[in-house]
Amino acid sequence: MTGIEIQPLTADRAAEWDVWVRAHPEGTFFHLAGWREVIRRAFGHRDHYLLATQGGRIRGLLPLFQVRSLLFGHALISTPFCVYGGVLAEDAAVAEALEGAAVALAERLRVDYLELRNRQPRHPDWPTKTLYVTFRKQLADTVEANLKAVPRKQRAMIRKGMEAGLVAETDRDIDRFYAIYAASVRALGTPVFGRRYFRLLREVFGDDCGILHAVHDGRPIASVMSFYFRDEVLPYYGGGLPEARRYKGYDFMYWALMRSACEAGYRVFDYGRSKQGTGSYRFKKHWGFEPEPLYYEYHLVRAREMPDISPANPKYERLIAIWKRLPLAVTRVIGPPLARYLG
Repeated sequence: MTGIEIQPLTADRAAEWDVWVRAHPEGTFFHLAGWREVIRRAFGHRDHYLLATQGGRIRGLLPLFQVRSLLFGHALISTPFCVYGGVLAEDAAVAEALEGAAVALAERLRVDYLELRNRQPRHPDWPTKTLYVTFRKQLADTVEANLKAVPRKQRAMIRKGMEAGLVAETDRDIDRFYAIYAASVRALGTPVFGRRYFRLLREVFGDDCGILHAVHDGRPIASVMSFYFRDEVLPYYGGGLPEARRYKGYDFMYWALMRSACEAGYRVFDYGRSKQGTGSYRFKKHWGFEPEPLYYEYHLVRAREMPDISPANPKYERLIAIWKRLPLAVTRVIGPPLARYLG
């Protein structure tokens, strides 16, 4: 395309990158340049952030990371550890130029595959994984209207949490959140991210990364780390202790987040990604959210088929069963080196 240049993002243009992302109608929290610092410092993966410019002006962008693992392969991904990614561009020609550059980079790096995590289909001829869906919903203007929009059975769960004496607390420190999150993912058989990752999220994104607890008798029983972007709130990393189910801590916690977001003027609640047919999928459906398909599209380089590193893959069943039996203290030590490849 005449006059369009594809170049790497330099540090002096990071702020301009973010302004452009926030102004683009399809921009997401996961396109922000801060992820480059977080993922580099937390996991050591090499970034390839691409800018499309014309006359020095940004016309499109594409964040990419190179992830290399003996167990899971070698990939170029937009964006690991994030549910959304892919190209942002002013028009189709700019998007094609950026994706063409990404394909050329993938070929030059000799990765197994290039993965673009799109909310809309872009390449019908590419292998596409449709295992995941996202749940997004417009919030009403008032707390009362949002509560009324929650299906009756879930409203009853919220009220039971209130009757059990649960209260919501925010937190600027990650320690209480991390203790609950680490225990929760171990119970699922998944390696936990290191504490450093969550500290970096708070450090880099500041008030756009918040923590909320559901507290019973002065003790958090469920916690969630959420991201804030434009008029959206995205509960992203959450977990709970066994008591959370007994006292309806999850329902209370997510309602408390929705309520506070409404009061602060946020208008979209993004419940995040789930695999179809899982417990989290059903939980979000019960809240009255409708699933929207995600399109994870692949350009295969050395691989012969799409990767499948999902915990639902039968080849990982035995490893997951063993992980669930490990002491929590052990999983906190050996989990982070494994989790850095599970983006």
